[in-house]
Amino acid sequence: MNTVLVTSTGESTGKTAITLALGVLAKERGLDVGYMKPKGTRLQSSTGKTLDEDPMLARELLDIDAEMHQLEPVVYSPTFIQGAVRGKENAEELSEVISHHFEDISAGKDLMLIEGGGSYRTGGIVDLTDGDVANLLDAEVILVADYQHPSDLDDVVAAVEDIGPDRLAGVVFNRVSDASYDELETEVAPFLEARGVPVLGVVPTEKDLAGVTVEELANELGADFATDAPTDAFVERFLVGAMGGDAALRYFRRTKNAAVITGGDRANIQRAALEAPGVKCIILTGGHRPVGAVIGKAEEKGVPVLLVNGDTLSVTDRAEDIVSTGRTRDERTVNRMRDLLYEHADIDAIIGNIEPSGDGAADDDE
Repeated sequence: MNTVLVTSTGESTGKTAITLALGVLAKERGLDVGYMKPKGTRLQSSTGKTLDEDPMLARELLDIDAEMHQLEPVVYSPTFIQGAVRGKENAEELSEVISHHFEDISAGKDLMLIEGGGSYRTGGIVDLTDGDVANLLDAEVILVADYQHPSDLDDVVAAVEDIGPDRLAGVVFNRVSDASYDELETEVAPFLEARGVPVLGVVPTEKDLAGVTVEELANELGADFATDAPTDAFVERFLVGAMGGDAALRYFRRTKNAAVITGGDRANIQRAALEAPGVKCIILTGGHRPVGAVIGKAEEKGVPVLLVNGDTLSVTDRAEDIVSTGRTRDERTVNRMRDLLYEHADIDAIIGNIEPSGDGAADDDE
């Protein structure tokens, strides 16, 4: 059996979609695939329990026959973290629980996919970083990373050192822009490989997987529109407008595909946001409507203005959760990532060049 742990340099890198897409590709080869996410980090409350939605989707898409407490032994919630800080969690016992469930789930499997936490460092307070989990379960590690600038390689190198070169199978760069693609393939990949770090994939950015449309965002936030402007632009990140107008304009101009969140009474921030080409919409909090001049300018520039009740901090938290979690938990997204990996990654090197087991073939015949 091959065991592959998929980790990442940071949150929201597409790790879940890549993990599940690898499972889909492996199943297409006739392999019996298992899945586990030892530390549940993307938590939602459901039926009175706090659980991670990623194992739920894995169980559905990969036909996993296991209970949630097996797929997600540690619910890495704020309450858990607080308990760990107070000495109420035993690292050795947690490792034993993970190992026990891994043995049960992996029985008879050709390939076990282990999804890491929020980043490769998550779990350090209980000696369960993704590197620790890889050692515990004897897994090879695939590191998923974003790339926009050469300075991003600092995170990659730090992660490689933390995981250890003996565990690392290689790096998959995800959501690479057209502007960075050639540089990554011709300069960055040779640089890393010269340091003993294989680059196993360079996956281009896919617009409809990189964020949510303004219309989808408005629906999720329960927002009203103050403008008559197109709502099909994609939003990938959020900027909070809490500074003066001149400083805000400099801040907003450094980003792209962003939504600015600010109070409905902050006309100077709203005007600055409308001058930045990377701002795709403005979200106004506090139940205030903007002045007429702002609405007119927004409609002239085709930038929708959303009105949301609630304070700026809570609205920002809700919006970021929508973008970071909303695009990875559906079958369409996983299937599209499957196609991207097939076209732009070395699948044999990632999941292993293995043949289906005899038991798996017999089950298929039945």
